[in-house]
Amino acid sequence: MAEDHKPLRKLVAKALERERHTVLEAADGREAIETVAENDVDVVVSDIRMPRMNGMELLSEIHRRFPSVQVILITAYGDVPQAVEAMKQGAYDFLEKESEGRLNIAQLRARVAKAAEKRRLILENAQLKKRLNERFAFENIVARSLQMQRVLETVRQVAPTRASVLITGESGTGKEVIANAIHTNSTRKSGPFIKVNCGAIPETLLESELFGHEKGAFTGAHRSRIGRFEAADEGTLFLDEIATLSPAMQVKLLRVLQDGRFERVGGSRTIEVDVRLISATNAELRQEVKEGRFREDLFWRINVVHIHVAPLRERREDIPELVHTFLVERAARNDKKIDGVDEEAMAALLRYDFPGNVRELENIIESAVVFCRGDTITVDLLPEEVRSAAEPVDRLVVPVGVTLDEAERRLIEATLRHTGGNKTQAARVLGIGKRTLFRKLKEYGLSSSKGDAKLEDESHARRARHPDSRETEHLS
Repeated sequence: MAEDHKPLRKLVAKALERERHTVLEAADGREAIETVAENDVDVVVSDIRMPRMNGMELLSEIHRRFPSVQVILITAYGDVPQAVEAMKQGAYDFLEKESEGRLNIAQLRARVAKAAEKRRLILENAQLKKRLNERFAFENIVARSLQMQRVLETVRQVAPTRASVLITGESGTGKEVIANAIHTNSTRKSGPFIKVNCGAIPETLLESELFGHEKGAFTGAHRSRIGRFEAADEGTLFLDEIATLSPAMQVKLLRVLQDGRFERVGGSRTIEVDVRLISATNAELRQEVKEGRFREDLFWRINVVHIHVAPLRERREDIPELVHTFLVERAARNDKKIDGVDEEAMAALLRYDFPGNVRELENIIESAVVFCRGDTITVDLLPEEVRSAAEPVDRLVVPVGVTLDEAERRLIEATLRHTGGNKTQAARVLGIGKRTLFRKLKEYGLSSSKGDAKLEDESHARRARHPDSRETEHLS
């Protein structure tokens, strides 16, 4: 509370303390700034007229140095225009003194409570954004496999641009994770990331969901509502299952992508937005175009950059690290101390084809954590279909016309997938020396490390079984 009139300051402090607020007092603006700098303050209540630093100057300084702190200004009669100007400059609210300099304490209590709640939400949102930025940072996305390394390299290149991106892959492969990574590492990361599952919204409601509607536009439209495009302005809009859009909706979407303009349902006012579009589908969109179910012009509009996320069965090298990631998360969530996955359980997971991809693996690990009574996930905690999975059979088909170099590159990739990324075993299967394999990895751009003189050769399965182990083995 910043107020140079001590009796009023004491009165306000006692009134707010009765509402269980901790109140710090300051006799002027400069003292208030020092108090805010030394304490975790939610709300500053300040008189406008004070010596040394008045309320407007205090507002400006707090807004510059402590932007999350909310300011409520107390005005005398005749200061209302100045208080209105303060609101424009970022004050949360103002309260006008009544006759004889009295304050409406009930109103002040209510406004302080709302201001404190606003700051709490601001801090929570900032913390959430920080966690999301950490989660979708490149180094936190599992990419042991060559396929995922290439996906992340594409994401690194495309994220800072304005290009539209089409992400394809089977359900559960992690298309939304890639979309989040693009947004989080883009220049729009401070803007909204809005997600829409086109396949989950009835066609009759999808237009309103995307573009909003005006009051009375249709039965049940009791008030105006903004759509997802407006909500995503200066941010990113992620349209999942885009192949399910009807022909009519495809036309409307194409227009927005071409012009950046649209009208709400039932409205005539043209709305302009700056939105980056990321689309995803598990359908073969080129085939949908050939068969006339998806507009070719829209296809090329959304497919400026194409990212394909391979199914988990084609990138088994990622399984051990994904298992470890999910195990740590789910164990913490369920307040359990679980050290890892035993050898038999990991072998079963590596054999299984995961028709539900990463999402299925995540669910399997969460279920195992819930039912685990010890400190290790054992094979009996896995579903029957995982325990009984047959050893996968890897096949490599090389079409006629492929060069010998390309055939060799494909063979090396397939062998590394088969060995779970174990380079020593891959060299043995290929019948070549380890140094020869490293040289060819570098030659074909397949090496996952910058230094091939010493490459880590620890089994991914062992890493998942002993996630805390700091031991590493190097090839010389």
